[in-house]
Parts: sequence; structure tokens; C-alpha cells
Amino acid sequence: MADMADTPERFRVHESGSYFHGTKADLEAGDFLVPGYRSNYRPEHISNYIYMTKVLDGAVLAAEMAVGEGNPRVYIVQPTGSVEDDPNVTDKKFPGNPTRSYRSAEPVRIVEETTDWVGHSPEYLQRFRDGLEKLRQTGTAVLYD
Repeated sequence: MADMADTPERFRVHESGSYFHGTKADLEAGDFLVPGYRSNYRPEHISNYIYMTKVLDGAVLAAEMAVGEGNPRVYIVQPTGSVEDDPNVTDKKFPGNPTRSYRSAEPVRIVEETTDWVGHSPEYLQRFRDGLEKLRQTGTAVLYD
């Protein structure tokens, strides 16, 4: 098994063990995220789940990639029901869930916003967007929702 120091940051579970959710929505502690609203990444899609991660860097990237107005925000969240591995990442791209990406079909409560994070460079974000666009163009940008 790899030592924690050998684990890439994009797979490193935050020391708090908390779940994080990245978005551009301005939310307050006590608010609930609920399924049935437009996706942060595909506004034409109504999401059946709320997505979260135990990796802060993943939530930061999610917040930066979210569509819409506003600043990227990362929230510590608490699921109110069952949580399952996110098949969009774990089954298809990273077997075994090293990204610690999850989803829930039940409400997720905002605990608090965390501002103790560093964003990605514009070049990194552009490479990520380019990769997503390539998936869309080739028809392999499948969403399991």
C-alpha cells in the first residue's frame, strides 16, 4: 500500500474526513442541496443526485469547473441518507474510487463554507476543459445519473 506522502493530491482524503461539495452557488450553513435541479456542469441536465468528495482538491476543481456566475465555493457537507460511489468517475475512470467521489439521491446539508484552499492555474483548468470537450466531440462524455 502506498504511503500517504506518495498519494497524488487529487486523490488525498482531507484530514478532517469530511465530505466536500464544489459549486458557484452562494449557500449558507443549514441549507440543503437536493436532487432535481440543473447540473453544475451540464445545465441542460436535471441531476438525480448530489455529488460530493472527501478530497478537497476534487471539490475545488468541481467549483472551478461549475457553470454559471459567481465565485467558486467549496462547502463541507453532511449527507442525510445513503451515499454511494460516483460511477461517473469510479467505475469508468478510476476503479476502486481513489478520487473518493460519491453521490446521494437524498438531501445533503451544508455544514459550512471552507475557504482554506488554493485554486488551479488557468492553464490546468483549460487543459481540463479541453479534455472534456474532446470527450463530448467523440461521444464518450457519458453521464451516469
